[in-house]
Amino acid sequence: MKAHTKQTQEAMSPDAALKALKDGNKRFITSTQVSRDLMQQVADTSTGQYPFATVLHCIDSRVSAELVFDQGIGDLFSIRIAGNFVNEDILGSMEFATKLAGTKVVVVLGHTACGAVKGACDHAKLGNLTGMLEKITPAVTAVTEPADVALRTSSNIDFVNRVAVKNVHMAIDNLRAMSPVLKEMEAAGDIKVVGAMYHIENGQVDFL
Repeated sequence: MKAHTKQTQEAMSPDAALKALKDGNKRFITSTQVSRDLMQQVADTSTGQYPFATVLHCIDSRVSAELVFDQGIGDLFSIRIAGNFVNEDILGSMEFATKLAGTKVVVVLGHTACGAVKGACDHAKLGNLTGMLEKITPAVTAVTEPADVALRTSSNIDFVNRVAVKNVHMAIDNLRAMSPVLKEMEAAGDIKVVGAMYHIENGQVDFL
């Protein structure tokens, strides 16, 4: 499979871009990945890049967007930070990726058993990690059940995963509230903004 060109990127609608990601994940979980000559894609993209999607996801070593969506070199803008939350720098990267570089879909991808979410649930403290985890604390607070404090920790994986889903939704809310550029592009139909959860136990991505 060849790398995207300006023409193929421009011809791709937001719906088609989202379908390409969904189809790629189906290939991933069924071990039917597309055959790619990655070095040829390196050559094809040496004078320019035309990705069709932007994915914000966690630094977790088990969750690589290019792999779980079965994409090649030049297909995705991949933004990674523990806990997949948004801030000014990440929003600026997304605005570049969409408004200037032409991607058609923005995906906020959380995942099950997220270590950053576990740390936020446990109110972990460690250097700069403390301030970073505080960005996820609003999602912990927003998940009101269980009310028992003893059950609102990383030892309760169901609670952790529900917080992870809430964190994705809140990241999208913040994206729309903090970036007029992205909000306007979404309203105009130029891009889609979607949330998703990756399941580390089986490789499946569920779109929210």
